[in-house]
Amino acid sequence: MPAMNSALRRGLAVVVAVPLLALAAPACGYGSQAKDNGTANVAAHGKKLSAGTVRIGYFPNLTHATALVGDEKGLLQKELGGTQATYSQFNAGPAEIEALNSGSIDIGWIGPSPAINGYSTTEGKGLRIIGGSASGGVKLVVNPDKIKSLKDVKGKKIATPQLGNTQDVAFLNWVSEQGWKVDAESGKGDVSVVRTDNKITPDAYKSGSVDGAWVPEPTASKLVAEGGKVLLDEADLWPDKKFVITNIIVSQTFLKEHPDVVEAVLRGSVKTNAWINAHPDEAKAAANAKLEELTAKPLPAEVIDPAWKSIRFTDDPLAATLGAEARHAVDAGLLEKPDLKGIYDLAPLNKVLKAEGEPEVDDAGLGVK
Repeated sequence: MPAMNSALRRGLAVVVAVPLLALAAPACGYGSQAKDNGTANVAAHGKKLSAGTVRIGYFPNLTHATALVGDEKGLLQKELGGTQATYSQFNAGPAEIEALNSGSIDIGWIGPSPAINGYSTTEGKGLRIIGGSASGGVKLVVNPDKIKSLKDVKGKKIATPQLGNTQDVAFLNWVSEQGWKVDAESGKGDVSVVRTDNKITPDAYKSGSVDGAWVPEPTASKLVAEGGKVLLDEADLWPDKKFVITNIIVSQTFLKEHPDVVEAVLRGSVKTNAWINAHPDEAKAAANAKLEELTAKPLPAEVIDPAWKSIRFTDDPLAATLGAEARHAVDAGLLEKPDLKGIYDLAPLNKVLKAEGEPEVDDAGLGVK
């Protein structure tokens, strides 16, 4: 069975445990603890689908803005009719995967690395990726007094959010491409990789305990607001400047038992992305309103404005880039080579896209047969 490196697996187990134990804790910052708000913003009306309720998970983070806006504006609920959507928030991918595997949620917005790990560790039986949501929104932000060029990163302390997470893998791959050596597990080497929760990375930067960070939005823009400089936008490293940062996943059991509900959620996601792209300022305000509701702390303009501009909202899961990210994790020694064939089931999404007059998307040969 494809498996994560043992040290990485132990690390992720700790991350899984913490948010689940913290369910009763008050939310703080934009990366709140797992929280179940229990209701949608609009009541369910109309014909009930094959399930009375669908439980949806996402992060209170801008890279999950499709879910934030879809929840805030009731766009997901509208497509579900009489089937009630309930929402839970998570601050770490492994916790959301655990919730999906345990049946606590049915569908979730999540990053590529936890999706890959979740699929691999269940031998391809736990989840399917059924759609895309966002691309981009990841930057290397540094202290300009200490780092003035890319070559100056060598010998410095750079934060990533978590051992083996999407940004950690991307940074380790970039370091390797520079010809530098870093032990992936310890983070020690030509660059010191300091795994730091996004909520405290700005404070770590201000204190000087890290010299920069390879992080998603809005953390990147928070660092810029503290005087940091964007040294590299990860989008510049990818073809057409596109790479997956957020997917939509579903429990295979739920997909099999309630395909009509899954299709309705996807239809809501597609319509939400269309609304976001047609009304960027209104969508930004809606996302921030939801963040304020969930975390009691909206993002200031100097953070949300640049952060929002760097994220592209797309229904395409950009499957080829997920395969590349998996190879990067394998090359870093954080993941045994996974068999990702079957990780995607894009038939429901393509049905929705066709009905909306949009082009179909491709699974890069990793789709279910």
